[in-house]
This record gives sequence, structure tokens and C-alpha cells, in this order.
Amino acid sequence: MKKLLTTIILAAVCLAPAMAQQQAAKPTDKGERLVRLAKITVDPERLSEYNAYLKEGAEAAMRLEPGVIKIYAVAEKDAPHKITILEIYADRAAYESHLKTAHFMKYKQGTLDMVKDLQLIDVKPLF
Repeated sequence: MKKLLTTIILAAVCLAPAMAQQQAAKPTDKGERLVRLAKITVDPERLSEYNAYLKEGAEAAMRLEPGVIKIYAVAEKDAPHKITILEIYADRAAYESHLKTAHFMKYKQGTLDMVKDLQLIDVKPLF
């Protein structure tokens, strides 16, 4: 019985952060989540430099901004300079706030001349 109780307590302690994050990921009273795809074509000669800026900025946003639910970036296998970023924000206010952060401004200014094409596409989650 003592072993079972210890296991239950340990599981609760381990699951608490994940449950808290899941609660934080729910839409707020301010409005609906903002979900966007950023389709980016990067100068192939500067791809590693671009990726470093992207990684730093995305990690900072996820760590520092409670309104940033998820930022996930992928590159096409046969064209790694073509990148798609899935961005999920709690609401439009969280997105607008993100645009004003130091880490986003650093990413934007640092990569300005590396980005050859940028398409921002608002999308609607299906489920």
C-alpha cells in the first residue's frame, strides 16, 4: 500500500507541470486562438545563420511569453531553405505582444536580408 501511495504521489508530481501547461494552452476570454503558418524562403547561402536566429527567437518566445502556445518550425527535405513555421498564440493580443518583444525584434532585424520570400497564412484548426 505504501508503495502504491508513493507511486501515485510521484506520478502526480511528474504530471503537474504538464497539466498546468495544458491549462495555460486553453483559449482565453480575450478571444480565439490565433494560428498562423509562416512560409519562408531563405537565402540558401545563409541558411545556418538564419536557423540560429530562428531557434533562439522561438525558444525565447516559448520560454518567456505565456501567450505563445507553440512555435514549431520545419524545413522541406529536398529544399531546406524553404521553411514553414506553425505559430499558435492564445489570442490576437498575445500575437501583437509577441511582435514587440526584444527576441522577436532581434530575429526580424537579424534575418531581414536573409529572407527572400515570406507568406503569412492564418489557418483554422480542424480539431
